[in-house]
Amino acid sequence: MGQILSIYSRLRNRKWDALDVAKENDLMFQGFEWHVPADQQHWNRLRESLPRLKSMGVNNIWIPPGCKGATGGNGYDIYDLYDVGEFEQKGQTATKWGSRSDLEAFISLANELDIGIYWDAVLNHKAGADTKEKCVAVEVDPKGSDTPVTCSRPYSNSQIDRTVNISEPREIEGWLGYDFPGRGTKHSELKYHWYHFSGINYDALQQKSGIYKLVGSGNKDWAKDVSTENGNYDYLMFADVDYSNIEVTNDVKRWIEWLGTEFKLKGLRLDAVKHYSRGFLKDFIQHIRTTVGRDWFLVAEYWTGDISDLLNYHDQMEGLVSLFDAPLAGRFSLFAKEGQDLRKIFDKTFVQVHPQKAVTFVSNHDTQPGQSLEILIDAWFKPLAYALILLRQDGYPCLFYGDLYGITNTEPKYRLPPVDKLAALATLRTMYAYGKQRDYFDNKKCVGFVRYGDTAHPSGLACVLNASTSAAPMSKTMYVGIRHAGEKWTEVFTSGAVTTAPVEVDPRGYAEFKIGPKSVSVWVDEGAEGRGQIDVIGEQFVD
Repeated sequence: MGQILSIYSRLRNRKWDALDVAKENDLMFQGFEWHVPADQQHWNRLRESLPRLKSMGVNNIWIPPGCKGATGGNGYDIYDLYDVGEFEQKGQTATKWGSRSDLEAFISLANELDIGIYWDAVLNHKAGADTKEKCVAVEVDPKGSDTPVTCSRPYSNSQIDRTVNISEPREIEGWLGYDFPGRGTKHSELKYHWYHFSGINYDALQQKSGIYKLVGSGNKDWAKDVSTENGNYDYLMFADVDYSNIEVTNDVKRWIEWLGTEFKLKGLRLDAVKHYSRGFLKDFIQHIRTTVGRDWFLVAEYWTGDISDLLNYHDQMEGLVSLFDAPLAGRFSLFAKEGQDLRKIFDKTFVQVHPQKAVTFVSNHDTQPGQSLEILIDAWFKPLAYALILLRQDGYPCLFYGDLYGITNTEPKYRLPPVDKLAALATLRTMYAYGKQRDYFDNKKCVGFVRYGDTAHPSGLACVLNASTSAAPMSKTMYVGIRHAGEKWTEVFTSGAVTTAPVEVDPRGYAEFKIGPKSVSVWVDEGAEGRGQIDVIGEQFVD
């Protein structure tokens, strides 16, 4: 009977030994955190880091907003789409990140190294107007923005409805005039006025903050094809751009043609898409596809903790954009707490439903400590989270600058050290995380999976994650492949305190992998190609 079971086991597992056709793994890097020094040197920092990022497998970088902001900050308070550190405006020529020439030098080297650049497109609003203008508006329910939607707790309040006016139409005065005096008419002749916007948050006549919907002669309104949170979530902040205005849509289309012609890009990160018209965005994407970006990668930030919101948006956009998997980031925070079932970590996530359209991440500039969408993840769990996005077959993972280099801040409580050995873990994706995947999600505290390699990367890997707080090690027996029988597999990565002894693969292709508490470990054959490079690459990121 034992011999029959052994034969059956080998037949059952034979399919896992067939190597897939070779492919390369994509890896995105978010090239900033919120508190990067405002020294106008960041484009130079990124340029200098390109060879090291390339060595660990990064082949695309999401850069911060490169357009001139209102305050010299990170650029999400966008002032002028057509100023990328070229004109003396808002008190400076360069942006926080550097000058246009610095940006050009950075992108040029990235192109030489075959690293793509994703531009952070902030299209929802404008800030830092040059003049005040009078117009007719109604005040709407101002609530809702005080309590942001988080990944772990979607905010809902049936009392909030921004479609309900709380005043009669009246004249207000808002900061709505954009003349771009430093740029003049170079690159674009359009000057923005009140009728190019749909909302503002301050009435200078009454010196009163609120949310004011601009109605003009009565034919203006919020966009209808936006998030229905708060009744209508068209308005987010500053001066809300009105994409029902043909001058606006034409100007933004000209901008993307100009940007894609001036700089060799590979894609866009679309900021705050839940707050502006889906119809416009579809039209904008079609324009990109027929002009400068036929093959550009497009990923949208639709922030929500509710997977149904992302699924609906994906369907409404007809799959034209990928989406950041915000619910997964929220689950990483939740699962770092004791008592969670690791087998269910991907439940109700976007990557579970649309693995080819999900950009997976652990942290970003909005979720880092002290930010509006803060998601706190215990330090011990971050390597586990990164292993789950870097080494598995589903999703397009994005590394966070703050996790690779650490987070700086003048307030110590908001600082974070780098995630230990993250560069080495990312390198494992580039070298070994290929081919078919077999999951061993059979224990609520300890799960594992095997990647079987492909024709160009035949080594494969084994990964085990242990969320138990018990001091006693746990083990996972997994099938790594009959072709590996007799090999010795060694830990090439561990976040634990102790490195385990080499593991010998038995004649049937199975091996038992042991792991300590609150850690993740990865094993490969001790003779695997490039085995000795992992630590060397990781050391490049240690100060």
